[in-house]
Amino acid sequence: MAFTTHLLDFFIVCTKATRTDMANITSLLKSEITRLARKEIRAEVESLKKAAAQYRSEIAKLKRELTAQEKKIFSLGKSATTAVSETPNDNPKLRFRAAGFASLRKKLGLSAADMGKILDVSLQTVYHWEKGTSKPRASQLERIAEVRKLGRRGAAAKLAETE
Repeated sequence: MAFTTHLLDFFIVCTKATRTDMANITSLLKSEITRLARKEIRAEVESLKKAAAQYRSEIAKLKRELTAQEKKIFSLGKSATTAVSETPNDNPKLRFRAAGFASLRKKLGLSAADMGKILDVSLQTVYHWEKGTSKPRASQLERIAEVRKLGRRGAAAKLAETE
């Protein structure tokens, strides 16, 4: 609307002009149309720039929220896996330390092969547990807990039963 108003004003000025000025009407008209078009485009681009800046800030906010939610999910998943792994065990307090297992074997006066026979595992498995390169399964932890309750005589009796 503003464009047509300016154009009408321009035509009124041009009609009052002399003949010599009429030669320049084409160039004046072109320059005026260009100026007005740039003015309107500039106004439109400014509003688009503001909208783009607003969208960028909203995207950054959403990214921050997403990161926070992912951290919550990770921590909940971590706690859920520990809760799930403890649920099947009747006694979740069963723990294993390689040094503790080696000292138990020595305290009972058993060789690694004998300890393996009592626990129904191989000699190599006992060595791996003592070195800490592997850990026993839950069912094996229960058997180790039973062996912890034995003394030297009990361990010897259990060994005699397995042979």
